Amino acid sequence: MASDSNAEPIAKGTIPTIKQSFRDLFRWRQRVAITNEYGEVATEWQTPEPLQNPVKLFIQLSAKDWVFFIVGLLAWTADAFDFHALSIQTVKLAKYYDTSKTNVTTAITLTLLLRSVGAAFFGLAGDKFGRKWPMVVNMIVLGLLQIATIYSATFQQFLAVRSLFGLFMGGVYGNAIAMALENCPVNARGLMSGILQQGYSFGYVLAACANLGVGGSTESWKTVFWVAAGFSIAVGLVRICFPESNQFLEAKRSGKPKVTPAAFFRETRHMLAKEWRMCIYCIILMTWFNYYSHTSQDSYTTFLLTQKEFKNAAASRGSIIMKVGACVGGTIIGYLSQFIGRRRAMIGAALISACLIPAWILPTSEPSLSASGFFMQFFVQGAWGVIPIHLNELSPPAFRSSFPGITYQLGNMISSPSAQIVNAIAESHFVTRAGNGDRVEAYGPTMGIATAIIALGIAVTAALGPEKRGSRFETTAPAGTDVEDLVKRPSDDAEAGSESEVGRSEKDAEERIERV
Repeated sequence: MASDSNAEPIAKGTIPTIKQSFRDLFRWRQRVAITNEYGEVATEWQTPEPLQNPVKLFIQLSAKDWVFFIVGLLAWTADAFDFHALSIQTVKLAKYYDTSKTNVTTAITLTLLLRSVGAAFFGLAGDKFGRKWPMVVNMIVLGLLQIATIYSATFQQFLAVRSLFGLFMGGVYGNAIAMALENCPVNARGLMSGILQQGYSFGYVLAACANLGVGGSTESWKTVFWVAAGFSIAVGLVRICFPESNQFLEAKRSGKPKVTPAAFFRETRHMLAKEWRMCIYCIILMTWFNYYSHTSQDSYTTFLLTQKEFKNAAASRGSIIMKVGACVGGTIIGYLSQFIGRRRAMIGAALISACLIPAWILPTSEPSLSASGFFMQFFVQGAWGVIPIHLNELSPPAFRSSFPGITYQLGNMISSPSAQIVNAIAESHFVTRAGNGDRVEAYGPTMGIATAIIALGIAVTAALGPEKRGSRFETTAPAGTDVEDLVKRPSDDAEAGSESEVGRSEKDAEERIERV
């Protein structure tokens, strides 16, 4: 961005931040806080740089940057494949276990509910130990749990395995986006964020293709789970072959001491004390967004099978086309957010998706529903395409693995009943199907009304929240290393000076942490 003029400092406190954020939404220039080499902070207005040719942005990434990005993308894609292997086969699983579709979606609720625990554990592990080995463990265990799901003999065993699956699934997102985006050039982040987020949609497409390939027989769900297991384990094994992230390698080469648990959690406490408002805001934002995606997509295949009375092949084709739209929309709108702003991109996409709802649920033919599904998810996942980089920019720089992962998964936890709520309401209400007059479960109206409310919630929340487009976080050391560098142990200072000097050293460290 080009610097134009000085700006008022970034507001402190909840109400001042809301007022300033809403006013800034209608200013083209971006308010950016700049920290110089002495730790002094100045705020200035910056004019966004014009959009660049995507090919030129791709060229800016080195071969090593591409390796990290692609592995992060594959991990996120495999994670989505694992999850949607269940959601798109709800009808098959209900028949297999002789239960209702609402009961089957209890497994989705449990998975989403427990993902936040895994996000906290593996996110903090990623910030402390690096991105590599937490991700390796994550992916291999996910694959093994997919196999365990296949051998679940009873519905109770099935639910127990899917609960455990949620713990490990929660650890993927934070480490994947931190590893993929932390070394991207600033002006390429919007584009790369959009592509990365669509790993989730691409995972859905792959799961739908697998479902289409195996056919509609009740037992065929197991084959899709075998494919998902192989995919996850393969990504984990591939990750072993590549080095740790640049952030941790640079810290090691520069001679920074090993991060101790005491130093790491000391800095974590300081971060939470300082950034608690940002934590709450991001959790609220991610709650809206997770309701947005799960409400509009998890029951879509069931909607086509039950309310529209499609065969398995037609419903699978419609789901695939819908998610192709998501991949395209997320990439394009993520790219545009680098120029028009993160919040404007999210708000615009959410409001357009709300306007498309009638065209999304009312048609009766496969071509019409496929076309409207494409454009609906173009804007739903278009708004989502901004999220990886938006969360990274809002995160405290030293916590770019744990902060996005935990806030994202806490939002997932709060929104975990979304698919179950949709199925419960739809199965208890009926509409008359146009054409043949059949009484069918009301999936369309349920999904439509809920998605409209959620889209408006996203628009309001984003309009009142902060934005840090253009912030620079790529050179920040891992959490805890600055503390260890700056705070000397009393025994080490015995030769150098008095206890008062030690106290001053600790005070300086506290001030440094506040700046971090």
